[in-house]
Amino acid sequence: MQAKRILLIIGGGIAAYKSLELIRLIAKAGGSTTPVLTGAAREFVTPLSAAALSGNRVHEALFDLTDEAEMGHIELSRAADLVVVAPATADLMARMAQGRADDLASTLLLATDTPILIAPAMNLRMWLHPATQRNLAVLRGDGVAVVGPNEGDMACGEHGPGRMAEPAEILAAIEARLADPARPPHLVLPGEAVPGPLAGKRVLVTSGPTHEPIDPVRYIANRSSGAQGTAVAAALRDLGAEVRFVTGPADTPPPEGVTVIPVESAAEMLAAVEKALPVDAAVFAAAVADWRVASASSSKIKKDGGGPPALALAENPDILKTVSHLADGRRPSLVVGFAAETDDVVTLATAKRLRKGCDWIVANDVRPETGIMGGAENAVTLITADGAETWPRAPKAEVARRLAARIAAAFAPAMEADR
Repeated sequence: MQAKRILLIIGGGIAAYKSLELIRLIAKAGGSTTPVLTGAAREFVTPLSAAALSGNRVHEALFDLTDEAEMGHIELSRAADLVVVAPATADLMARMAQGRADDLASTLLLATDTPILIAPAMNLRMWLHPATQRNLAVLRGDGVAVVGPNEGDMACGEHGPGRMAEPAEILAAIEARLADPARPPHLVLPGEAVPGPLAGKRVLVTSGPTHEPIDPVRYIANRSSGAQGTAVAAALRDLGAEVRFVTGPADTPPPEGVTVIPVESAAEMLAAVEKALPVDAAVFAAAVADWRVASASSSKIKKDGGGPPALALAENPDILKTVSHLADGRRPSLVVGFAAETDDVVTLATAKRLRKGCDWIVANDVRPETGIMGGAENAVTLITADGAETWPRAPKAEVARRLAARIAAAFAPAMEADR
């Protein structure tokens, strides 16, 4: 994303306000945005706000004499690394599918040879209408990538598909599209089969807590729900990867379309991970218990008035470190660990990456007041050999999509060389 140029066409819908946040996220990721507003978009956001956030001039009129003396609409359409339409209204999608060129936005879209990504947003009836679905099929056939729409509450009061994808989701799709411009991200309607940038890659994901038995009815565990690991597996699947999903007894059900390998304890998880190898990448999102009872009782331990039993603890196997140090070609090309910390998050996670020998660490602050462990959102810092990159707090599905896009970007050069 560093130094990449995005031409952002903002359509006229209530979701246009989200595009301002998208501009901010692109800048934070190291890219630059040139905004284009349709006439209807001005009813929802102002050119001044888009210009202030992007640091660039906002373009609106097709017949700008200064620009058109130099064929400005041609230059605008081809100077970018990616054209993004967000929100892509039903009208904008129709004009794109028809090849219209009656305003600046549609002319830019027709004149460009740059990859295009759209984020549809409209009333659910408009989205489900056969005309919109025909237009969507045409655009997909033309190589246009699509992110969203999501299902949820609409500004009109209805509920269903049609909400524009959240800015963090769109950013993840942008990163995936830039990583592999020849292939659109696999964010499609149910039943469609579009190869994603991770097609042909096998990825292992661990998730959930482990339960370390004390006796037949009690165990040592933690508060992990498995939601983040499940979201990561789904996001990698959506980018075309073959996912092997090793999960402890999580609250969150496993995603469809992946190979599910259920386990209970850390020892079982290690055995399942080793059996699932070889893979191209491994993401260790499971919250594995550090300790187990050295000798679990085969019968329920009873209170007998003599005080609590003495439980001798033994250290569990270090799954992340074990896989990171595999030899003989068994180590995945990319090993990603997770670090749940309550103090000095980045410092401790950076040290953990070096100690474990993995390539990346996804670190998060799990103090109770953050609500992250067991919650619906996450706020993470991605730590690599190049440093630490803090991402904005977002739903765990969005964090997963962004991580999956980064994994796809890491494999993009090698996959291009194989073609």
